[in-house]
Amino acid sequence: MFNKRTKIKDVLVLTPESQEVTVMGWVRSFRNNQFIAINDGSTNSNLQIVAELGRFDDELLKRITTSASLKVTGTLVSSLGKGQKMDLQASSIEVLGDSDAERYPIQLRNKPTLEYLRENAHLRFRTNTFGAVFRVRHALAFAVHKFFNDKGFVYMHTPIITASDAEGAGEMFRVTTLPLDKTPTTPDNVIDFKQDFFGRSTHLTVSGQLEGELGATAFGEIYTFGPTFRAENSNTARHLAEFWMIEPEMAFYDLEDNMNLAEEFIQYLIRYAMENNRDDLDFLAQRLAEEEKQLPQDKRGEMGLIEKLEFVINNSFERLTYTEAITILKESNHNKKKKFQFPITGWGMDLQSEHERYLVEKHFKKPVILHNYPAAIKAFYMRQNEDARPAEGLGQTVAAMDILAPGIGEIVGGSQREERLDKLEARMKEMNIPSDELWWYLDTRRFGTVPHAGFGLGFERMVQFVTGMTNIRDVIAFPRTPGSAEF
Repeated sequence: MFNKRTKIKDVLVLTPESQEVTVMGWVRSFRNNQFIAINDGSTNSNLQIVAELGRFDDELLKRITTSASLKVTGTLVSSLGKGQKMDLQASSIEVLGDSDAERYPIQLRNKPTLEYLRENAHLRFRTNTFGAVFRVRHALAFAVHKFFNDKGFVYMHTPIITASDAEGAGEMFRVTTLPLDKTPTTPDNVIDFKQDFFGRSTHLTVSGQLEGELGATAFGEIYTFGPTFRAENSNTARHLAEFWMIEPEMAFYDLEDNMNLAEEFIQYLIRYAMENNRDDLDFLAQRLAEEEKQLPQDKRGEMGLIEKLEFVINNSFERLTYTEAITILKESNHNKKKKFQFPITGWGMDLQSEHERYLVEKHFKKPVILHNYPAAIKAFYMRQNEDARPAEGLGQTVAAMDILAPGIGEIVGGSQREERLDKLEARMKEMNIPSDELWWYLDTRRFGTVPHAGFGLGFERMVQFVTGMTNIRDVIAFPRTPGSAEF
């Protein structure tokens, strides 16, 4: 059998006792025509292969270049060199795939920048940084399913192509088979989508929430985990056009239940990565510390990556209302000295990332859950609170909540959903959302409505938080951003 091999991660935990093993991987370096550092992606640590001088043909040795792939069989022995406890004394070396080292993009640059590696995203997984990031991403994805499965949630696949805009934002990618050069129109000179593939206007989903609510009102508790899309022309380090979202929906939950689950979920994911990917996280922590040395003192994090993660899993999140947050922000020296790009004008304004990060990083210095936002700045499906206070200049709020994390701001958004049919229909009319198009959604309120709630967690932002990467494009394999759809 060709693939009778041992992964390097498993080799490195052995005690070298002259046992024979076969490994396969890619060359990281080749020194003195004798010492080969090989890596197979299972760990950031390399295994040193010793090719005894005079034992192997010169033509074979010439083919051992950076990123060439090898199959090596040999004997594990204690290492005489520093930095490793073992060597693999090679008895046979087979080159599985040659690599032109003079053209290999990763080798062409000494310490390539993250921007350069984004331009070569098809090969960046072979670097230590991205090897660590994507092993952590895998662990977090597995932990998502384990968390919900252990709690008895049903995993639902909601549609990627949809006719409903759950967010009401309008920033969507249209899906059509109509010819762009001769688009059919109606007598009123509007596009005739009845001639399109689905017989109506469709787009890529921005959220699986509405369909998820249908599942929750049958199974009790469900979750979705899949790609979502926003046609938002944003070139920031926080936004992607294609990203992954985790969206649980729970029947018989109120806003407090929702906040409790979201906090438990985040802490569980971090704890799982800490327990199963500690070597990768230690490497990323060191990388972040070195990166921050280049920043001014006031731009550096107050905690190292590991310290920050431990702090989050060992402490309860701070909870406060939107109204309380506005008061804190308005009275802050930061606002009084006009250091916010968007000044705090008062109750009812939509908080920006700089305001969220101030609350988390400067004021409370821990993750924060904001709740009970003004209805005017939130979606139609959020439950209306009975708290209108016109005498104080405050409008009605809804049972919404956001979780804010250090370094990235909002990581979770959710709410208790409006289960009362009359309230929901009135709100939809107020926001000009056609109820006839969402008749199927309203049916859940007609036939056995229940209090229910849910939230969405942006998976890439979660990976960012756990790995310490500062740009969201570095935690997804092939980032989709305005003007960029490579690979």
